[in-house]
Amino acid sequence: MIHPPTFAVPSGFLGVASGDPAAAVVVAGIPLDLGTTNRAGARDGPQAIRRASRMLTDGDHPHHWNDPARGLADIGDFRVALGDIPASLAAIEQQAAGLRHLVAFGGEHGITLPLLRALAKRAGAPLALVHFDAHVDTWPDNFGQPLAHGSVFYHALAEGLVDPRRMVQVGIRSPVQREVWEWTLAQGVTVLTAAEVHESTPAAVAARIRAVMGDAPVYLSFDIDALDPAFAPGTGTPEIGGLASWQAQAILRRLGGLDFRGADVVEVAPAYDVAEITALAAATVAWEYLALLNAGMS
Repeated sequence: MIHPPTFAVPSGFLGVASGDPAAAVVVAGIPLDLGTTNRAGARDGPQAIRRASRMLTDGDHPHHWNDPARGLADIGDFRVALGDIPASLAAIEQQAAGLRHLVAFGGEHGITLPLLRALAKRAGAPLALVHFDAHVDTWPDNFGQPLAHGSVFYHALAEGLVDPRRMVQVGIRSPVQREVWEWTLAQGVTVLTAAEVHESTPAAVAARIRAVMGDAPVYLSFDIDALDPAFAPGTGTPEIGGLASWQAQAILRRLGGLDFRGADVVEVAPAYDVAEITALAAATVAWEYLALLNAGMS
C-alpha cells in the first residue's frame, strides 16, 4: 500500500483543509505588491507562508498549550485588480467585510489599509494598533504614489481608522524625514525603536504595549522587515539592526488578554529568501497570534 510522505500536509495554512468563510477565524492570502518601493515580489508571500507552515503542524503550542489551527479555515487568496492599486484596495475591503476574524498574509503593507477600513466599520470605532516594522509607514506618499506601502498608516490615521493614542510601533529604525517622524509623534503614536527594544526586555516591551492598548479592539500588523535581515532576508526593504526572531516571539507571547480583532503578516518576498527562513518566521508569527486567540477562548 502506498502512503503519502510523512512530511506532506494539506496545502492550507497549518495543514487545515477547511475553506469555510463563515469560520470563527480565517486566513487568506492577498497577493498584491503594486505599491512596493524597492524590491517587488511580495505577491508570492502567501503561498510561501503556507508552505513554511508545515513545520508547525506536529504538536501543540509549547507555551499556550493549545492547537493554533483549532477552528481555523484557509479561504485561499483574495482577488486583486491587475495593475490598479485603488481598485485592488476596494476589492480587498469588500472581500474582508463579511469575515468574522481575518488573519491576512501579504503581499505588501498597503493591504492593511483596506483591512482596517473594513474592520473599523464592523467595530464602529477607531481601532488600537500594534505595528511591528522597520518603517513608520506614515509618509503621505512614496515617490508621488499616495497609496504605496509606506503611506498605509498616514491614511489610516487621517481617516480615523486607528486611534493614535492606542497605536504602538515596534522595531522602527529606517531612514526617515524628520518632518514625517515628528508628524507621527505629534499624532500621539508611541514609537519603540529597535534600539529601545534591544536595550529593554520582551516583558517590559509587552507591558508597554498592553498599557497603550487598554481594553480597545486591537489589530496586529506585522511587517516581516521588523526582523533583522539575518532572520528575514526575504523582503523588499530590509534594514539592519532589527529584532531577532526570538524577541518578536517573546513579545507576542506576552500579549494575551488584548481584544484582538484581526491581524496581518506582510512583505514576505520569497525570491530573496534563504532556506525559507523568512517564510517560516512569518508563518510562526501567525501561529503565535492564533495561539493567543485560542488561549483567550479556552
